[in-house]
Amino acid sequence: MAAPDLSTRSLRAFLALAELRNFTRAAQATHLSQPAFSALIRSLEDAVGTRLFDRNTRSVQLTPEGRLFEPSARQLLADTTRALADLADHVERRKGRVHVAALPSLAAGWLPALFAEYRAAWPGVTIALSDLLSDACIDLVRGGQADFALAAAGLRGSDSAELHTRVLGSERFHLVCRADHPLATAPRLTLRQLAPWPFIHMTRNSSVRQALEAALHPLQMSTVLEVEQLATVMGMVEAGLGISVVPTLTLYQFRRDTIVTRVLPLPALRRRMLLVRRREGSLSAAAQALYDMVVQRFPLLSMS
Repeated sequence: MAAPDLSTRSLRAFLALAELRNFTRAAQATHLSQPAFSALIRSLEDAVGTRLFDRNTRSVQLTPEGRLFEPSARQLLADTTRALADLADHVERRKGRVHVAALPSLAAGWLPALFAEYRAAWPGVTIALSDLLSDACIDLVRGGQADFALAAAGLRGSDSAELHTRVLGSERFHLVCRADHPLATAPRLTLRQLAPWPFIHMTRNSSVRQALEAALHPLQMSTVLEVEQLATVMGMVEAGLGISVVPTLTLYQFRRDTIVTRVLPLPALRRRMLLVRRREGSLSAAAQALYDMVVQRFPLLSMS
């Protein structure tokens, strides 16, 4: 026999009658008319295939089957109420979890203020962050570990058929050098001017390096060091070991009196920033709210 359909409404009616032993009072307790309440109890008994109450003009009593069903009915109603409340908490973002994968330059420079705003609005939602290079960020989205990623265009997998990408904007690149370096006060900057000077490069799998090499080709820089972290670039430049070129979103790393940053007037040298998510399936309510905030807030960032 197929399992009967039991609604929370019928369970509440059953438990009210089991407790009050009176149709009139039970109907009032459940905010139903007495005919509607009686029909609901009959419908429940039809669904379970047995009488649950013995009733006459003087009394209402649970049958043996009714007494057997009562603790299960209480558990069913409690479980359903709990499940619906938990679902409502997630829908209303009182609970939830969002996992974002982002380039380190965004994770350290731009996302903290956005995360703070999000947490102020929905403090019950847990935020997880993976600050990785673009390919690794995109792999987390593709594998379902991250809800979405903030990555750079032009890298492996960013145009995958299984992923949806949204261009957030593009940023210019800047020379970074010591304040006493000749390029700090040069009247006009070109890549050819930069080429002879010792150069601190990011590693080849970084979006900064790939955008720079695409714009430089076939020009080669005089590389003295390859490093993975922007903080390391800053330290090496400050020590006078070389110059470097970095995008706008990384400039917070170079705010030192000893360092000069100058925009490079080169239209071809730009880095496009992408918001990447899986094409199939919806984001959770919590993840969708943060995704929407990224879309709304990102254009406010100065990309000059």
